[in-house]
Amino acid sequence: MASAVDSDGPLFSHFNYVGNDTVYNANPLSQDAFYSPILQGCYPDPSITRKGEDYYLVNSSFAMFPGVPIFHSNDLVNWTQIGHVLDRESQLQVATAGISEGIYAPDISYNKHNDTFYMITTQIASGIGNMVVKTNDPKRGNWSDPIKLNFGGIDPSLFFDEDGKAYVVHNDAPDDGEEQYKGHRVIKIWEYDLAKDQVVAGSDKIVVNGGVDIRKQPIWIEAPHIYKKNGKYYLMCAEGGTGANHSEVIFISDQVSGPYSPAPNNPILSQRHLDKGRPNPVEWAGHADLVQQHNGEWYGVFLAVRPNTAQRVNTGRETFILPVDWSGKWPTFEGGMDPLKPAIRMPNGVKNKQNTESFFPNGNFTFFDRLTAGKLDDRWVALRGPRENFVQITENGAKFKSYSVDITEKKPISALFYRQQHRTFSAEVEMRFVPRASQDLAGLTCMQSERFHYMLGLTAADDKTYIVLTRTDNGDTKVIAKDQLEKGGLVKLRVSADGDDYQFAYAQGDDAYQNIGGTVSGDILSTDVAGGFTGALVGIYSTVANKAEL
Repeated sequence: MASAVDSDGPLFSHFNYVGNDTVYNANPLSQDAFYSPILQGCYPDPSITRKGEDYYLVNSSFAMFPGVPIFHSNDLVNWTQIGHVLDRESQLQVATAGISEGIYAPDISYNKHNDTFYMITTQIASGIGNMVVKTNDPKRGNWSDPIKLNFGGIDPSLFFDEDGKAYVVHNDAPDDGEEQYKGHRVIKIWEYDLAKDQVVAGSDKIVVNGGVDIRKQPIWIEAPHIYKKNGKYYLMCAEGGTGANHSEVIFISDQVSGPYSPAPNNPILSQRHLDKGRPNPVEWAGHADLVQQHNGEWYGVFLAVRPNTAQRVNTGRETFILPVDWSGKWPTFEGGMDPLKPAIRMPNGVKNKQNTESFFPNGNFTFFDRLTAGKLDDRWVALRGPRENFVQITENGAKFKSYSVDITEKKPISALFYRQQHRTFSAEVEMRFVPRASQDLAGLTCMQSERFHYMLGLTAADDKTYIVLTRTDNGDTKVIAKDQLEKGGLVKLRVSADGDDYQFAYAQGDDAYQNIGGTVSGDILSTDVAGGFTGALVGIYSTVANKAEL
C-alpha cells in the first residue's frame, strides 16, 4: 500500500447532506405507515435474521472498508447501524479490488442450537472466495476471522434444521458440459459440519437447475434461502439477474435436499412486468429474505432501485421491505407484484422513530457531521483499506494524510464516502488546504467507480492555486472548468443534483457560492452507464499523485 504524507494534507469539516425528493414531500406519512426503502442508497442484497425480539440485517459492501454494514431493530421499522461485520484487514482483503468486487451477497443467520450468529458470503478478492465468520453477540461485534469454505459459486446461505443439522445452499455453474445457455446457473446444497465449520465433502447436490422452468431459459437463479414451515422446506431464490428482469421465486419440498417443486404463481415478487411510465417507479425488485416476527407475522426484505427522471439508477440498489402473507401454502409479498408504493403499513403496536435519536433516517432528511467527534460515523466508508490509516479526527475537523495514489487506481485511496440517498440532494463541506504542486489535489468527489466520477478540488500550477472540476468517463479524465483562487484560507465545496442534472459550486471564506462548469449530466454516476453493482457515492478526497492535468 502507498504510504501517506503526514504534512500539508487537507482539513475537512462541517459536512452537510440534505435530501429533498418530491416523492416524500408528496406522500407524507400517516401514523400507521412507514417509508420503504428502509435503507436508502447503496445498501443492496439484504439478509435478515432474528433472535427473540432482536432483528439483524446486513448488506453487500463490495470494496468498501469496513465491510458488510450491520443494522439492529426491535420492530423492523426503526433501525440502528451497530457497525460493520468485517472491520479488520484480516477479515477484508480488498486492497487491489475494483469497487464492484469484494463482498457479495452476505447472509446472516442465527443458530439457536449453539447460540451463534453466522455471516456467510463470497469475497471476490485475494483468492478467498466463499467464507464464513461468526459471533455470539452482533451488538458487541468481535466477528471471527474468515473461515474459507471448500466450494465454488456465489451467494451462499446457511440453514439450521430443527434437528440441529446445518446446510449451505448457493448459486453455482452447471456441471461441466451441462450448460445450456448463457446465464444458466444452478442451486446446490451441501451438508455443513458445525464442529469443523466446513461443508461435508461429497455431500453436494443440485436442487434447482436453471430456475423455475428451464425450458424458458431463465438466467441467474441465485441468492437462495431455505425456510421450514409446517414440516415443509421452502427454497426462495432470485431469478432473472439483478437488473430489469429481476424477480423472486419459491420452491417446496418434503426433504431439505429436495426434490424441490416451484410454486404455480411464481414469481412472488417482481416489478418487471409493469408500465415503465408509471409515476415514482420502483424497478429491479428481487434478492429477498424472509423473517418471522416474534408475534408470528412475516416480513420480507429485498433490493430494488428508484430510477431518476432520466430513467438512470444513481442511488443504487436499496433495501426495501414488505409484509408477507403466509397464511396459505405459499408466502406472498403483499403488493409485491403491484407498483410499489413509497409507504407501507406499520406492524402492529410499532411507533415510527426513524428520524429521531440514533435511528437510521428515512424519507427526506439531513445528515450533518462536523467531523470532530472522536469516532467516525458508521455511514462514512473508505475504499479498499481502513479509514484510520489516513484520517485523524481533531477538534477542528478530519485531517487527511494524502496517499500517493490517484482516485482512478485500484488501491486504497485517502477518501471518505457517504452514499447518495436521494435523487434530489445537496452535499457541501468546508475545507482548508494549500496545494503546493500539480500532484496535490483535495476536494469533493461524486463517484460511481474508479473509472466513472466527478472531482471538484484544489490543486496548483505555476505557483498558482486553482479550483478544478473534472469528469472521468470510462477512465478518461477531462477538465470541465477551472478558476484561479487566492491561496490559503477556507474553501467551501458543494454538489447538488436534481435527477440527472448535477451542479458543482465553491465559495471562498464567507463569499456566496458560485457555480463552476454549469450543469453536468449524472450519466456517469448511474449503474446504466458505469455498470457494476454500487450506487453513487459523495466523497471527500485527497492525493499527492493527481493525474488530472490543467
